[in-house]
Amino acid sequence: MSNHMKLLAGLLLLSFTLFTVRTSSAEPQAGVAKVPITTVVSVLGPNYSAPPALGKSDVVVRTGKVREDIVGWDAAQGDKSALELAILIDDGTNIGNQLDDLRKFIRAQSKATSVGLFYASSGLTQAVSPFSTDHDAVAQKLRITLGQFRISTSIYLAIMDLMSKWRPSGARREILVIADGIDRFRGDPNSPDVILTIQRAQKAGIIIHTLYARDSDRAGRNSFRAGYGQSNLAQITDETGGESFFQGFDTPISFTPFLDQLDMVLHNQYFLTFTTLSSTKKNGEYRSFRVSTEQQNVEISGARHVWVPGR
Repeated sequence: MSNHMKLLAGLLLLSFTLFTVRTSSAEPQAGVAKVPITTVVSVLGPNYSAPPALGKSDVVVRTGKVREDIVGWDAAQGDKSALELAILIDDGTNIGNQLDDLRKFIRAQSKATSVGLFYASSGLTQAVSPFSTDHDAVAQKLRITLGQFRISTSIYLAIMDLMSKWRPSGARREILVIADGIDRFRGDPNSPDVILTIQRAQKAGIIIHTLYARDSDRAGRNSFRAGYGQSNLAQITDETGGESFFQGFDTPISFTPFLDQLDMVLHNQYFLTFTTLSSTKKNGEYRSFRVSTEQQNVEISGARHVWVPGR
């Protein structure tokens, strides 16, 4: 056989091998069906500006290294605009001067948004106002925090307490946590309750946003502890698809610029539905998730993992 024929035969064999690998990797595993997964993602332009409209064809979804099929891409507007927004405040924070900013933010929410107001203390949540579309009534329930003697030992236990009592309704579910993020119960860094909070939020499809506010005890005045706390808050938002807001190690003089940015996020979200192979584990599994677009000057954020049910 000539060298030319040998080269041609080698190329044909390589092409056949690559085709076989690609085909087999794209085919579902025997006995494993695909299941639909729906998650909420946020789409923004530069510096929290309004993005251009995106269609389903503009978006790419991957779980691990696998590109998944997108079957739904619906803006959270119109009949899909319903939102349940929980505001959870650590009762040890000193935010008396920022209450008017929060009241303004609550009152500015759309009629499709139900706002609930909660305070965290000793790892538990106190419901000051249940979810309601009467935003003025909710805003009036805001009160001055109780200070050092009501600091939450673990804001993460409080978040999990809130999520455990929150039943899904089909609306988007999101939390704004106002706290310093320091885990006074488990200790920092690498608190296991931070990881557990992330996992439970991902499984429930709840997005967590955080706004740093310093507590009034000694830990809150320690820059190392404050840094750990901010890192915890940033990790939770990054993993659940939320936004983290802070201004140094002090409580921001005004919450308004950050709340305006959050409002932009809430008004530019989509319900994304894609199909993926069901888990081979009986009880399901967390699967890495990434959504992207080739559109210029557009950022899409979502949870880092989604929950995939088992067979």
